[in-house]
Amino acid sequence: MRQRLMYVITFVLLTVIPAGGAFAEPSSVPLMKQTSLGLYITAADAWAEWQKHPEATTILDVRTQEEYMLIGHPPMARNIPVMLMEPIRERITMSSNPDFVEQVKKVYPPETRLLVLCRSGGRSAMAINILAKEGYTQVYNIVDGFEGDTLKETGHEDYGKRTVNGWKNAGAEWTYDLNRELLYLP
Repeated sequence: MRQRLMYVITFVLLTVIPAGGAFAEPSSVPLMKQTSLGLYITAADAWAEWQKHPEATTILDVRTQEEYMLIGHPPMARNIPVMLMEPIRERITMSSNPDFVEQVKKVYPPETRLLVLCRSGGRSAMAINILAKEGYTQVYNIVDGFEGDTLKETGHEDYGKRTVNGWKNAGAEWTYDLNRELLYLP
């Protein structure tokens, strides 16, 4: 009986928890996208993970409310911005969301496994470092974000555009539709 239980546990661990190859290699992650937890995944792999195990895959979108609504978002992603847009005179700046940690804690206990998304992986790294200080330990940075990285190939017609990787460019499902339960409403 005990041996059979061990086989079942081993099977579940090997089939439910993805192999290390599905995650971004820490050595390939740019410094500005690195986190204190060192857990990384690409947008394509995050999408595949959600398709396989939607009940066990939680996606947190830390972009601003404006980005979430106007640029689009994964339909299952909850929006809790780590930064807020503030119009100051003739330009827009961003400042830290003072309610970020409190809002995350209301929805997700520290043992929750979170996949965190921003535009291209920088703000999500910042958000993860904040959450790690609050006791969260299973928080992965979606390193290429929702829009992806910019094409650096000079002379190419898409030079400077976000066409390299990211949720949208990976062919993952996304929408402009708003689900009130997933919106950040301070």
